[in-house]
Amino acid sequence: MKEPSRQVTWERRSQTPLLVLAVAFAAAYTVPIVAPDAHPSVHRACLVTEWVVWAAFACDYLVRLALSPARGAFVRTHWMDLAAVVLPMIQPLRLLRLVATLLLVGRRARMAPQVRLTTYVAGSVVGLLMFGSLAVLSVERDAPHGNIRNLGDALWWSVTTMTTVGYGDHSPTTGLGRLLAVGLMLSGIALLGVVTANIAAWFISRFERDDRAEREQTAAIAELTAEVRALRAEVARLGGGPAGTGTGVPAPAPAAAGGAAAAPVTAGAAAAVRPSAPTP
Repeated sequence: MKEPSRQVTWERRSQTPLLVLAVAFAAAYTVPIVAPDAHPSVHRACLVTEWVVWAAFACDYLVRLALSPARGAFVRTHWMDLAAVVLPMIQPLRLLRLVATLLLVGRRARMAPQVRLTTYVAGSVVGLLMFGSLAVLSVERDAPHGNIRNLGDALWWSVTTMTTVGYGDHSPTTGLGRLLAVGLMLSGIALLGVVTANIAAWFISRFERDDRAEREQTAAIAELTAEVRALRAEVARLGGGPAGTGTGVPAPAPAAAGGAAAAPVTAGAAAAVRPSAPTP
């Protein structure tokens, strides 16, 4: 059995700690937005947590890059991880760190493809709705002409934007908020396409599986029919009778004919054993 590489071993060992750090980053990102009037020490603690988590992400990326046998290919295939490391800690681009980390943890998870796809879609929907709401609230709450003032308005706006409904009762007024809206709309369209393709693929695979089972059953029935016909022919050949009798023993004569034929034989036998009369 081939021994896993050092990069794979590192990724397996760091999967759980990265997930914990992602949850910590989410909490540190959420608290200052939901509770802007919290004590300054809370805001400082959240900021320190964000920097610590960012440093952990950066170290993880550098370690995996050093352990990778093909570093150029690693950089090309892990561009989102690199973007999460090099982007400065500004709002709302720092949200990409959380998205990249969640994708990273998902890629490392050992799950069936169907389960992994479902997990990706469900996690992406929830994550985009919640953190899209937080991001737009952070940039629109203090805008002079903004109409997204609380978390409820922001969440409603995220749902209508992500589903491309767009009622228009809440909309961003700042450039950064509109940029977030564009990203959320594109993400919603992409996720809708993934869900539709996944459902279609499930139906197609189900129909193909049923059709394959039906073909196998038909082939088995045809094979059994051919075997039965061959057995009948073999039995008829061994028994010397027609193929339809199914036995090798000749058929007995009918009862009526058998009785008529047996009568003379019985009479003759009786005459042969009857004693002769004495001669006078």
